[in-house]
Amino acid sequence: MRPLRALSTASLCLSLAVPAVAQPTPDALPRLSLAADDTSVIGVSSGGYMATQLAVAWPERFQGLGVLAAGPWACARGSLSLALGQCMGTHKGLPDLDILAERYRDYRERDLVGEVEALADLRVFIWQGGQDDTVAPALGQALAEQFRGWLASPEEQLSLVESEQAGHGWPVAADTQAPMQELADCRKGGGTHLLSCDRDIAGEALGWLHGELAPPETREVAGRLVAFDQADFDARGLGDSGYVYVPERCEAGGCALTVALHGCAMAAEQIGEAFVRHSGLNDWAAANERVVLYPQTETSLPNPQGCWDWWGFAESAWQLDPLHDTRRGTQTGALMAMIERLQAAPEAP
Repeated sequence: MRPLRALSTASLCLSLAVPAVAQPTPDALPRLSLAADDTSVIGVSSGGYMATQLAVAWPERFQGLGVLAAGPWACARGSLSLALGQCMGTHKGLPDLDILAERYRDYRERDLVGEVEALADLRVFIWQGGQDDTVAPALGQALAEQFRGWLASPEEQLSLVESEQAGHGWPVAADTQAPMQELADCRKGGGTHLLSCDRDIAGEALGWLHGELAPPETREVAGRLVAFDQADFDARGLGDSGYVYVPERCEAGGCALTVALHGCAMAAEQIGEAFVRHSGLNDWAAANERVVLYPQTETSLPNPQGCWDWWGFAESAWQLDPLHDTRRGTQTGALMAMIERLQAAPEAP
């Protein structure tokens, strides 16, 4: 899940040997009348950076933020060089939190991010692997320090969890139903980046963000994981289709929502449905009447690993200071539109 790994020569070649097969277009994202006051967003790697961008831009719309294997908000500041040198590795030093604080104040004055008071009310869960060689562990600690300066009561609202022997990815419990070939070594990562660490990070994160939850039921709970057409939420870097998990109990509306953002090289285009089926989120969602939204990115020449836009590639090429980490960000806007669709009442027949 190395966000900016260069494309190989082979991956640039177009194959004409196998004709494209037309796939049916999935249905539109449904309107489910979801509760607007119990929403969380959780992401890993580039999805962690994007989750923080979303929560800082619209804090009044979220109760909780979960970040796995990512660093401070606005770390890259629209610069590919900083993204590589300060926000993954740290050979250019750690991000200067004072500079990022000034960026936040500037955005706040221009109404590009949410109210200070709303940001101060968030609950925040941060996880970092101690053996992460993609995003340096010190960056997760820097994110925690950043939020300590924002939250009203950090000791009550912030949880920083570090797994000393874990690498880069999303830890899953030992009893996950994922096939063994879809699990990566806890320390080394790679593959699907679903880390076989015997740690139910989905349950830990949701429990911190939303309080005591009912444990997943031992019997299979009815629910559906369906693809939806992302064309209604057009933004550079989004794939054709996303996924949404809807417990049967939520078909009639009134449930809560969690937005789950995959990391680089974790989109369905690259690893199939491994993340959207086996993160552990669906089991907790089914037991606690939560819908899980899994938006999807796509690979491209400027974004070969299918990352979320945390350094500005999706904004206009001429912008010296892209606003990807604000309310005007194209991907940020698309994600908020998806949330609003799910929270809207069904249209009258």
